[in-house]
Amino acid sequence: MSTLIQRKQPKRSSSKASIERLQRDARANIACEDNLNYMRGLSNESMNLIVTSPPYNLGKEYERRTSQEKYIENQASAIAEAVRLLDPKGSICWQVGNFVDNGKVYPLDILLYPIFKNHGLQLRNRIIWTFGHGLHCKNRFSGRHETILWFTKTDDYTFNLDPVRIPSKYPYKKHFKGPKKGEFSGNPLGKNPSDVWDIPNVKSNHIEKTQHPCQFPVGLVERLVLALTEKNQSVLDPYIGAGSTAIAALKHDRHAYGCDLNKTYIDIAWERIHQLRAGELRTRPMNKPVHTPKTKA
Repeated sequence: MSTLIQRKQPKRSSSKASIERLQRDARANIACEDNLNYMRGLSNESMNLIVTSPPYNLGKEYERRTSQEKYIENQASAIAEAVRLLDPKGSICWQVGNFVDNGKVYPLDILLYPIFKNHGLQLRNRIIWTFGHGLHCKNRFSGRHETILWFTKTDDYTFNLDPVRIPSKYPYKKHFKGPKKGEFSGNPLGKNPSDVWDIPNVKSNHIEKTQHPCQFPVGLVERLVLALTEKNQSVLDPYIGAGSTAIAALKHDRHAYGCDLNKTYIDIAWERIHQLRAGELRTRPMNKPVHTPKTKA
């Protein structure tokens, strides 16, 4: 497991030292720090999975809106560091939505794709994450999906399908002719979840909701962690926010790395990690079906 380069730290008061003791975990390295500084303190090819959702340059409370050119430049710097840190068998999953300016939509996955390709990465899936809640638009259809770009560094990459299979639509279907007549035709463990994932986003009534306004659902990251890494490997989120990526990694015996500039979010992330360790953290099960409300007859 790779560790941060050790830096000399100033002496702190006992109260700050007490807080620091609460922000420790044997498998978690989460810091309140600029992501480029943080990543530059990590070793080459030390991360098996880098999964994140960067700001979309919309002027949210956790970002400063800038020109589209500057935004792409900043993303290119973060992506370059991510590529440096990626293990040859590892994966990068960059989850983005749209940049919207005066009603005009600019898909960020399309704008960022050339940066990854210029680093020689291979796109394995363009995963569509669809969800049911969000702001309602007046002059266009309401946006209800975002995109996960899954890239690998080489053709020899980790992919474990069995841990993330979902129930088959017809689990007891059998072959009706041929040498396998009478045998079950589907995999008994379930089917491939495909590249369209219907997972509720974290809104006010979600059991995972924290103070962060744009929070990853843990179940979405769990699927990536289980499919693209092995136990005891390392998972990095350079825009970790409220820590959902760390929770997904730690739940499944991986090492979690991440950073955010917002101290409030880092404190929330550590609180959730300690709740996880205490068996008190509530998360939505990874493959729980989306609720369909009953209608009156």
